[in-house]
Amino acid sequence: MFKIRAAAIDRKTRETDIVAKINLDGMGVYNVSTGIGFLDHMLISMAVHAKFDLELNCKGDLHVDEHHSVEDVGIVLGSLIKQALGDTPLIKRYGSAKIPMDEALGSCVLDICNRPFLVFNAEFLSEKAGDLDTCLIEEFMRAFAFNAGITLHISADYGENDHHKIEAMFKALAYALKEAITVNSGGVVSAKGML
Repeated sequence: MFKIRAAAIDRKTRETDIVAKINLDGMGVYNVSTGIGFLDHMLISMAVHAKFDLELNCKGDLHVDEHHSVEDVGIVLGSLIKQALGDTPLIKRYGSAKIPMDEALGSCVLDICNRPFLVFNAEFLSEKAGDLDTCLIEEFMRAFAFNAGITLHISADYGENDHHKIEAMFKALAYALKEAITVNSGGVVSAKGML
C-alpha cells in the first residue's frame, strides 16, 4: 500500500508564526504567503517544479527586517520534507539538476542522507532581488538543508541578473529534490541499510 508522504507544522516563536503543510506526491498546487513577495515567488517555483503541494503562511517581524522570516521559512520547509519522508525513506536519495534562466545558470546536487551540509556558491551584484535581501538566499538554503537532513551543493554558475540567478538556483533545487524523493521500491539506498 502506498504511504501518503505529507506533513504539517505549526511553528510559533517571538519572531515568526508559521503554519504550513506539504504533500510530496502532489501536483504543484500552492498557497503561499510570507509577506516577502520575492520569497513567495521562489517557494511557488519550487512547489510547481518539484510537483509537491505546499501551503505556507508566515507572519514575521518584517518591521525589524526579513532575516527571521526567511530563515524560519527555510527551517519549516526543510522540517516538512524530513517529516513527510519519515525515518527510513525508500527514495532514490540523490538528485541533481542544472537550470538555465536566460543568461544565468543554476546548479544543484543533493543527497537526502541525514548528514546536513551546505556548499553555497553564488555572488550577487545587487543588495536586493525584488523585496528580498540577496544575502538571505544563503541563510534560507542553510536552514532548509540542515532541517531537511540534506547535503546540499547549490550554485549560480554564472549570470548577470540576480533575479535570474536566484530563480535558476531555486528551480535547480526543485528538480534535484524531485529526483531524490522519487520512490525506490528496491529498498534503502545505503550500504548501512539506513540513511
